[in-house]
Amino acid sequence: MSKPKPKDEEILQVLKEIKALLEPKPPPPPPPPPKGFWNEFMDFISKYKVMGMAVAFILGLYLGALVQALVNDLIMPIITLILPGIEWEAFALGPFRIGHFIGALITFLLVAFVVFLIVKLTKKWGIE
Repeated sequence: MSKPKPKDEEILQVLKEIKALLEPKPPPPPPPPPKGFWNEFMDFISKYKVMGMAVAFILGLYLGALVQALVNDLIMPIITLILPGIEWEAFALGPFRIGHFIGALITFLLVAFVVFLIVKLTKKWGIE
């Protein structure tokens, strides 16, 4: 065999460097846990976005109450006008309160629709 030419050596060196770049690197070690109770608490608050979840939970509760008031105070009276003489909420089939379930179902569908609209609007505005 003949001795490799200088260009061949350069090519082999470049191939070795490319191979080294393509090999998976071990992940960096996790950051050390914060020292002290207060720092741990602040890390927990920021890592899990607790404040954002709390705000979303509180707003969700009031949104549910608002939609339930909409169903009970506006939509169901319209249904009562359309079906005079029938108390929709008292409608039952044996022990099953069908009317109450229909009211809860309408409330759920309206809440789901409002949440869908909020998500769609925030995506349009570029908010994730």
